[in-house]
Amino acid sequence: MPTTYLLLGTNLGNKLNNLQQATERIMGRVGDVTAVSWLYQTDAWGKTNQAVFLNQVLCVNTQLSPTELLDQIQQIEIDLGRERHEKWGARTIDIDILFYDQQTVITQRLLIPHPYLHTRRFTLMPLNDLAPNFVHPTLHKTTQQLLDECQDPLNVTRV
Repeated sequence: MPTTYLLLGTNLGNKLNNLQQATERIMGRVGDVTAVSWLYQTDAWGKTNQAVFLNQVLCVNTQLSPTELLDQIQQIEIDLGRERHEKWGARTIDIDILFYDQQTVITQRLLIPHPYLHTRRFTLMPLNDLAPNFVHPTLHKTTQQLLDECQDPLNVTRV
């Protein structure tokens, strides 16, 4: 069964509840959540004049294809009140696919591995909690190596 790593983020409403509800829905629609990272409070990335985020990474075993996985997580976002008004804007929940086993997926709708994961400290820190030795399928570096090399100055604090 394929293993996927999902990044959850939220900066609107009851952030902890948003993450818990997303995790419950992922367990119901996507697959078995086998590991959960620490929670991290992070400054906003991209569009910085907004509330801080709570971020977390889940390791999930799924029988869904990458496209089916994307469909399910986008529906979960909608169900939890996600509205897409602007790129990198505030949101109740955001769920990104970081990895899907060692697969590389390049379509108009989906890019796996996530194209920015190696440049974002708020992604690498929780991912490193779960998979420090996971080797990025195109960069050929472990999560720990990517984190050690990350130049992102963003403030990321374990909660």
